[in-house]
Amino acid sequence: MTLPRVGIVLAAGALFATAVGSVAQPVRGPRAQDASKTTSDLDYQFYKTKVEPIFLKQRGDHARCYACHSQNNSAFHLQRLLPGHTTWTEEQSRLNFDGVSQLVEPGDFTMSPLLRHPLAPEGGGDSFHSGGRQFESKNDPDWLTIAEWAHIAKVGP
Repeated sequence: MTLPRVGIVLAAGALFATAVGSVAQPVRGPRAQDASKTTSDLDYQFYKTKVEPIFLKQRGDHARCYACHSQNNSAFHLQRLLPGHTTWTEEQSRLNFDGVSQLVEPGDFTMSPLLRHPLAPEGGGDSFHSGGRQFESKNDPDWLTIAEWAHIAKVGP
């Protein structure tokens, strides 16, 4: 089947617009894979005041979450702090929130990658985390804070 010349031009234009749009958009953390999972299901203020500071916290001899997750392009990506700053700006916190929220499983928060991945395997976590075991067990106060945030997410409409 042959497309009329106008159809080819329109199709090429659409491809160009898509390509230009995707190049022009900055990478701001993971893209939502499930449109039904929205960041509005999670409490932003709880995240900003109680969860986000955990990512900057030094935990024993492990690297801070921020040390690796601001340098990578993994599913858990944090914005880089501005020079001279020790916390994120409001815009950066919103971007972090949007990305981190995608790692929470509403309705089954214990299966959330955000909670499972940095947890020691003996405590129910993943077998490998290159940043070390940030949480030895589910009794860790910081793990419990993240779990509380994930747990209070709305499960349905």
